[in-house]
Amino acid sequence: GEWRITGHKWFLSAPMCDAWLVLAQSPGGLSCFFMPRFRPDGTANAIRILRLKDKLGNRSNASSEVEFHEAYATLLGEEGRGVPMILEMGVYTRLDCAIGSAGLMRQALAQALWHAAQRSAFGRLLVQQPAMKNVLADLALESEAATALAMRLSRAYDAQVDERERLLARVLTPAAKFWVCKRGAHFAEEAMEAIGGSGYVEENALSRIYREMPVNSIWEGSGNIMCLDVLRALRKAPEVSDAVMAELDAARGAHPAYDRFCAALQARLASAGEQESAARRLTQDLALALQASLLARHAPALVSESFCASRLAGDAGGAFGMLAPNAPFDALIERAMPVAAI
Repeated sequence: GEWRITGHKWFLSAPMCDAWLVLAQSPGGLSCFFMPRFRPDGTANAIRILRLKDKLGNRSNASSEVEFHEAYATLLGEEGRGVPMILEMGVYTRLDCAIGSAGLMRQALAQALWHAAQRSAFGRLLVQQPAMKNVLADLALESEAATALAMRLSRAYDAQVDERERLLARVLTPAAKFWVCKRGAHFAEEAMEAIGGSGYVEENALSRIYREMPVNSIWEGSGNIMCLDVLRALRKAPEVSDAVMAELDAARGAHPAYDRFCAALQARLASAGEQESAARRLTQDLALALQASLLARHAPALVSESFCASRLAGDAGGAFGMLAPNAPFDALIERAMPVAAI
């Protein structure tokens, strides 16, 4: 039926839209409503935009503060079931966050690689300097792994009729959003540093990429919310662990470090009794294992082996550029180097 909503909303995303999904308190509890810009009679709905938010980034996508004055809306689903109803939309925007961060990573990497291939220092191009090679190759690994994970999650969404894919999407959505988005800000910072001072000015694309990165970790559920959702998925449906292990088993034998990592992870997934304080560690390890599995099956050996050795062997550094001295730097950089359109 028709409802009238009155209240102050401190954060309303995309006020330029034709309609919004709004959570509001009804007699039956927190409920989800569909609120159009115009009433059925064609008159403007009673939505007052008080101001646009002055955000750190994401400026091309307006966010606002609004008031509703008996605004027209219709109930979606049942009264008191607003959060479960709106989360059906939220899971798709969480997918968007993972894909968006992977895309921003790739753009940041392309900017850094192109600069390093043109800029000289100490008699050689930056891309020929051993220390810079390590950084760029490591960034290339991270970008490819992020893209692989985002695309695998997208495939799971497209195959929801398959029960295993549905279960995988349930746990992979929060895991991918947490890990890919969380790595994004650090990634953009390192790419900016590779460019140097010219990467820190507003004329350079990295300044906008850097400001844009944090938002995907924040909206649609921040990092802790995502990690707790991973625990919730494992606890409520034990078969989720089976779906994860089936995905990981497809790459068994690819690398000794991978096999050891997955064996340890399997025991933790099976128990599903992780303390909440360890939720981030479990989610990180789940995402890393899935990335390694995907690279082992779909990327050249030089990529998958470098990823396993640097991420799963227990000696990963806290910053980019800490690959082993014998890593295939040149090949990794060449694979990721952007090619100018003709």
